[in-house]
Amino acid sequence: MRKQFIFYWLMLTGGGLLAQPPAGNYHANDRFEQLGATLPTPNTTRTASGAPGKDFWQQRADYDIKAELDDEQRKITGSETITYHNYSPDELKYVWLQLDQNLFAKGSINALSQHNSIQPQMSSNAVRGLNAPSSVRSSITGDKDYDFKITSVKDAKTGKPLPYTINNTMMRVELPVGIKTGQSYAFSVDWNYFINEYYGRAGYEFFPKDGNTNYFIAHWFPRMCVYDDVNGWQHKQFLGQGEFTLTFGNYKVAITVPNDHIVGATGEIQNMAQVLTPEQQKRMEKAKTATRPVLIVSQEEAEKAEKGKPTGKKTWIFKADNVRDFAFASSRKFIWDAMQVEQAGKKVMCMSLYSKEGNPLWGQYSTMVIAHTIKTYSKFSIDYPYPVCYSCHVNGGMEYPMISFNGGRPDPDGTYSEGTKFGMIGVIIHEVGHNFFPMIVNSDERQWGWMDEGLNTFVQYLTEKEWDRDFPARRGEPQDIVEYMKQDTKNLVPIMTSSDNIMMYGPNAYAKPATALNILRETVMGRELFDYAFKEYSRRWAFKNPTPADFFRTMEDASGVDLDWFWKGWFYGVEPVDQDLVEVEWFAVDTQNPDLNKAEAKKQADEKRNTVARQRDKDYIKESVVEKNPDMKDFYNTYDPYKVTDTDKKKYEAYLASLSPDERKLVESGLNFYTLKVKNKGGLPMPVIVKMQFEDGTDSVARFPAEIWRLNDQQVSKVVTTKKKVVQWTLDPYREIADIDEESNHFPRQPAQPTRFQLFKGGGFQRGGGSNPMREAQQNQQTRPAQQGGANKN
Repeated sequence: MRKQFIFYWLMLTGGGLLAQPPAGNYHANDRFEQLGATLPTPNTTRTASGAPGKDFWQQRADYDIKAELDDEQRKITGSETITYHNYSPDELKYVWLQLDQNLFAKGSINALSQHNSIQPQMSSNAVRGLNAPSSVRSSITGDKDYDFKITSVKDAKTGKPLPYTINNTMMRVELPVGIKTGQSYAFSVDWNYFINEYYGRAGYEFFPKDGNTNYFIAHWFPRMCVYDDVNGWQHKQFLGQGEFTLTFGNYKVAITVPNDHIVGATGEIQNMAQVLTPEQQKRMEKAKTATRPVLIVSQEEAEKAEKGKPTGKKTWIFKADNVRDFAFASSRKFIWDAMQVEQAGKKVMCMSLYSKEGNPLWGQYSTMVIAHTIKTYSKFSIDYPYPVCYSCHVNGGMEYPMISFNGGRPDPDGTYSEGTKFGMIGVIIHEVGHNFFPMIVNSDERQWGWMDEGLNTFVQYLTEKEWDRDFPARRGEPQDIVEYMKQDTKNLVPIMTSSDNIMMYGPNAYAKPATALNILRETVMGRELFDYAFKEYSRRWAFKNPTPADFFRTMEDASGVDLDWFWKGWFYGVEPVDQDLVEVEWFAVDTQNPDLNKAEAKKQADEKRNTVARQRDKDYIKESVVEKNPDMKDFYNTYDPYKVTDTDKKKYEAYLASLSPDERKLVESGLNFYTLKVKNKGGLPMPVIVKMQFEDGTDSVARFPAEIWRLNDQQVSKVVTTKKKVVQWTLDPYREIADIDEESNHFPRQPAQPTRFQLFKGGGFQRGGGSNPMREAQQNQQTRPAQQGGANKN
């Protein structure tokens, strides 16, 4: 019901609302105060603006590696010379290397810290894997040891052995003399290990039908730990979840494989004439000007190689500059296609390696998706700086500089579901996108998983939408994070949690930060401010090692938007968004026009008298006392309180005369004033977005910034003024803020909707439509009767 209020001009000249003083135990000031001491103190290495300071430094490690892949034993044997450059202000008396392959060692920290139990029924593999790392149990059952075997650590110049100590996945090498600032030191390491079955990051995949093996080789050599201004030596053990923290350098890598293998790797091939046939070289030249991928090795040629045997060995030499890691893939089964694109004047050869099991999907999509990803990520961050980019087919998804290992495999008959198709495109975008985060913007994955996975998943979302407007993105839309955020907060940890300690890694490190950034871009900051700031962060920290504080500060510095409340809520907290539109009160200015006021009062009185009981009384009460006895009537039985009198008219005219033209215009405007009362039930403050549905069928949206909660974070009231009458109010109408309870977003409340269930006869139930419409269409085509009406040969 509309309420009228007497208009006082002086009360509204200040803007209409008086601030509500906090009452009770509110946390608004805490939520909107600056992060302050939560962030590290700025200095000349990392500034308060979020940019690298004038004294910023970082180390460098160059590698010269020679390695051989033994296909029979599935074994890597290697020798490397590392030249370590010390640009820190400190003298280093020892260095630390990462031995990531020791994750697979029996009795590793990862294995011993896993939770497990004995079940009533268990397979022999499950029993053998009880003390194995959870992610690789199927890979390390049996008698083999899959950890690194270090056979030599020597001074590169003198050849003298260097003392070293292995501590699980880390190795300390003691130096004969300290490396002073500005100096370099070279040493060599020899090692070998047996390759584990592919477990999600690296390994081999065996194909029983043809007896061949595809190799996807990563974290396969002892790598330098990072020494920086944040941690000193970052030698946090590799437990399998927190990924890698690495130093940039230049790589020269010679990989010896069976001579019928095709190899793709980080960097450019240096000896193409020695490893490719003349025809393959000619096809590579053609790929430089093609607008669609060119087959360097066709499926027919790959299938022929599958049936053959190697006649010797071949060494592929690769060179990669300014990269933080090196990985490669090798197999005789590989189909190879390539297409060169240009990005900001730089030529990039996009290439895919896949066995026949990946077709037809891989031949149609993989390299085209690489090219699209490079173009789109370059638009939102920095231009892709490297000369090549590979996508390699395996059941998984993992990223390395210039090369990634990606899933998405059709069914054996060549058909595939829509989910398989979009899953493959999505994982290629994601893993190729990791070239930007963290391969170029080199964050510490071991400590902060979200800084690469979250940022990358966000740009993946943007890239997927530019590939196909209707792309079924898994992560990025606010409504898709609701199920995670509505869980009991006791079971959640903040995004700002060390990688190895995160529960529900996918939602926490990938989906929630990606969603938060999407909300920042679309709802809090706007695209123009966000895109500029995000690109500036990428530019500032390309080929450097940023921290969360550098990201937070840069986003604010480059946009001019105070976002500390947002970082607190989304990144440091676990509270959800849950706004409740508790009440809407409707007001109108009392015009004091007696014709209008008394007519409205009569209408309300008639409505009050027109009750069900009063209707029943007409039949029940035959004659009232007053009706039977006229002498019981007095003045009030004939008086009409709703009749406008001369006194009423004169009073109204005097009121109008007292108003200025502006005041009279407002009184006669017919405006509706609605007071909205909104509760913050979830705790996480967010903008208040409300849609008004008017009685004429049109609508409008009002937006109020998150700062509306800064003085009272539990409940706010806000007056909205409209010319039209509102019949329905809806909070967060476009699902922009990840509100976990939409039922409380309507006023008046919407009727509850049923949860539907499917009824089926006994004996089981199968959903209609099947899981592979492509196969069904082909089957229908094969069984369809021949069309009538053709020529009669008889």
